[in-house]
Amino acid sequence: MPDLVVVQRRINARPATVFTFFTDRDRWLSWQGVSAEIDARPGGVFRMNVRGDGWASGTFVAIEPPHTIVFTWGWEGEDSPVPPGSSTVEITLQPDGDGTLLTLRHSGLPLPAMDVHRDGWQHYTARLAVRAEGGDPGPDGTAAGPSVVG
Repeated sequence: MPDLVVVQRRINARPATVFTFFTDRDRWLSWQGVSAEIDARPGGVFRMNVRGDGWASGTFVAIEPPHTIVFTWGWEGEDSPVPPGSSTVEITLQPDGDGTLLTLRHSGLPLPAMDVHRDGWQHYTARLAVRAEGGDPGPDGTAAGPSVVG
């Protein structure tokens, strides 16, 4: 599928633990974003200032503890190539021994936005792994990097 970005990462934490890093605002902000509104229930608001220079927003579509989180995604702003709610992020968390295999599928992206979103999700799932495993990922080095909007 040409509009699909897939990122997989093994995390040394159980699915129930990893799940909380997508449903609890403060836990989410410990690995991605500088401020956010997270109402993790179907129809609830997803809105995050990812790096301090722009807002990603959408709504939660499905929450199935502790294995599935689905939300829409896009960037606020008149010239955004990915408007709010125009793409979908599906996260599945499968047990893998004493850890979790996270699979993130981001669909509905226009071709020019695919690489930057793939790079962004690879970066942020690496930070999530550190945090969910009990570590501190440190300051987000993308804050001064290229725009995630594309």
